[in-house]
Amino acid sequence: MAPPREEEGSRATEEKESENYVEEEAGGDDEDEAQEDAPSHLPLAPCSEILDIPTTVDPSYIISLIRRLLPHNSREGTQSQVTENSATSVMGCEMKRELRNEERSVVLDDRQSLTEDTKDPWEDCGCVLWDLAASKSNAELMVNNLILEVLLTNLHVTDSFRVVEICLGIIGNLACHENLSNAIVSTNGLVETIVDQLFRDDSACLSEAFRLLAVSLQTSNFISFAEALQPEQILSRILWIIGNTLNSTLLEKSIDFLLAIIYNQEVRVILLQPLVKLGLPNLIVSLLASETNKSTEVNQPERFFIVDLILRLVEALSTADNYSDVISSNGDLFRLVCEVVKLPDKFEVASLCVSAVIIIANTLADEQHLILGILNDFQFLQGLFDVLPFVSDDSQARNAFWCILARLFQQVDENVSTTSNLHQFVLLLLDKSFLIEEDLDSHLVDNPGDNSGSCVVEGKLYAVTTCLKRIARILEKWNKDGAANLEKDDSWDGNHGGKARKLLSYCLKYSS
Repeated sequence: MAPPREEEGSRATEEKESENYVEEEAGGDDEDEAQEDAPSHLPLAPCSEILDIPTTVDPSYIISLIRRLLPHNSREGTQSQVTENSATSVMGCEMKRELRNEERSVVLDDRQSLTEDTKDPWEDCGCVLWDLAASKSNAELMVNNLILEVLLTNLHVTDSFRVVEICLGIIGNLACHENLSNAIVSTNGLVETIVDQLFRDDSACLSEAFRLLAVSLQTSNFISFAEALQPEQILSRILWIIGNTLNSTLLEKSIDFLLAIIYNQEVRVILLQPLVKLGLPNLIVSLLASETNKSTEVNQPERFFIVDLILRLVEALSTADNYSDVISSNGDLFRLVCEVVKLPDKFEVASLCVSAVIIIANTLADEQHLILGILNDFQFLQGLFDVLPFVSDDSQARNAFWCILARLFQQVDENVSTTSNLHQFVLLLLDKSFLIEEDLDSHLVDNPGDNSGSCVVEGKLYAVTTCLKRIARILEKWNKDGAANLEKDDSWDGNHGGKARKLLSYCLKYSS
């Protein structure tokens, strides 16, 4: 039941100590009557007019929540530790009295809630702490009041998947605060217990376990977790989970975990080679094939997010020292990545295609013979050109695009001898010429003659200018040998001649 307005005015007077404010809050009889008549659906005051009232959570409330997480069989001993620790850190005698009162009210409230809504009080308290742990000050208070020991005890004794999920979620939020990572690894047995949760069979528990591990591998105390993950049994379990889960959230968190391994060079030294030996490359191929299939044939475009994560994983591996050959030597993986470029509706799959372009460029740098497999794949070539607007603002991806194109047109210039094949390439160039011209105009070709955006092919530097020279040579060759025959082609129209002259002019201008 809401308290009378006179009490509200009294509390506001004590907090603000402002006569004007008191007058506004307490008001006169006329104001009260006016407020009673006011419609209840009026909007709240704008944010700029709302009083700046601090939202700090009472430490005694947090401590009472921690104590209520204690398992029954260990409540007596650990509860006294929490109380004693809190008395020296934040509470004092007065706070201890408040704590007893708070606990009494919380117990009563929870019993009422349990009766009315049949909710689990432990779960309610755990979820509140899970949210509060996102705040650094709250997280520090929790750690100072033995929450890690309480959570560790719960993980040891519980059979509830929900309890495990909440415990791991709280620790995961605590781990996001760098200054608390030492407390986590210093809690005896906690790291090993966290890793053991990977053998649970609940997707929510496993999702939180992978999230916690991914965050922990990015802290200054990553080595403790990396070493705990080293046993082959654990790494095999990780790959099994990734390869067999049907839960998209779990798959997302597990791939984030793998990315955390790759991005940390010291962790990579410890864990990546064993994972590769246990079949990580084949797992990636299987995942990419499966998820691409689901997102296209089964009409589940939301799965594109998972495909994007897998491509990020492949991209990270393709640029990792000593592991690029793991990607480039896998022909099946290269074929699947090329299929991504062919996907329609580039607006929907733009991020996927950007990653795919970088992977293809990195792969061709190691395995140059693979270019022959896509040379005459005009669906791939059309898809590649359609990606150009989406890589234009990303220097790495744009450079990768022009490197692929340079290799392709080098092969066209050297190996395409028949007039009919040359016609196909020229028609493709003319149909996509507006994309090339827009990109050149927006970047000024990184200044003509500048090789800052170059890639290396057979010891030669290939920048955008080099690619344009290749295109110019192809157009000149076509003008000389095949232009007349094209006019007899059904796909030829009167605009192609003008497009060819304009594109040639662009290439000569920006490659000179």
